[in-house]
Amino acid sequence: MKMATVLRNDDYSREMDRLLRQKISGNDKFRFVEGKEEEPELVISIGGDGTLLEAVHEYGFGPQYVGIHTGHLGFYADWHPDELDEFVEALNQVQPLVVEYPCVECCITTVSGEHHAKWALNELVIRNASLSTLVTCVFINGEEFETFRGDGLIVSSPSGSTAYNKAVDGAIVHPSIEAIQLSEIASINNQAYRTINSSLVLPQHHVVELIVMNPEIMIGLDREQAVWKGVRSIVCHVGRQKVKFARYKKLPFWRRVRKSFITG
Repeated sequence: MKMATVLRNDDYSREMDRLLRQKISGNDKFRFVEGKEEEPELVISIGGDGTLLEAVHEYGFGPQYVGIHTGHLGFYADWHPDELDEFVEALNQVQPLVVEYPCVECCITTVSGEHHAKWALNELVIRNASLSTLVTCVFINGEEFETFRGDGLIVSSPSGSTAYNKAVDGAIVHPSIEAIQLSEIASINNQAYRTINSSLVLPQHHVVELIVMNPEIMIGLDREQAVWKGVRSIVCHVGRQKVKFARYKKLPFWRRVRKSFITG
């Protein structure tokens, strides 16, 4: 099996990478590949959730992913550093359960007619680039739904529903449900302006289109953030491709949620 590692930029994660490679060295079943010369079959993220998002965007939809948690939050990671021997044993002996997580797929269209295809494992976030209010017309399946005024909007995947989406009181959605969720960040609701002021969970065959009224907006795609000028619209739907995770031990989604947010 060809493997690669993606590390959080700290000494502890680098030491875990060194130990892992040392424990696997001499095993003919595994071979570490570096750079882009060969595509790995398994990518091991050593860090936090941000490190795993970095790994997914570096290697894409081809490999399977597994995480060793050395960061601040390890929702995606199954393994802790003190389980390194157990992890290496599982690599040798266990046939992993491969689970697939849906993504958010987006097309960003500018006023000049350019189209930019993007995707996110967790979420797309849009905000106004300045301190003024974001104004966006929301269409669902081609029909106008509302005009949003407020700080921003989040379009999240099921796995991303536990990230920024949860912080704005969005619903937690199981990754087996192929859906996207649209959530509001500090919407303005008064006698003049009205929004649904609630998260919307949209099924696979639904499309949400955001018509942008601001000349500049900040767009976040997982860990990537950039200021975009002249965006006309952003069309989002459930992605056609999924990110594959190799589960070498049983850790159901709701147990993962409980461990991340309740019991620690």
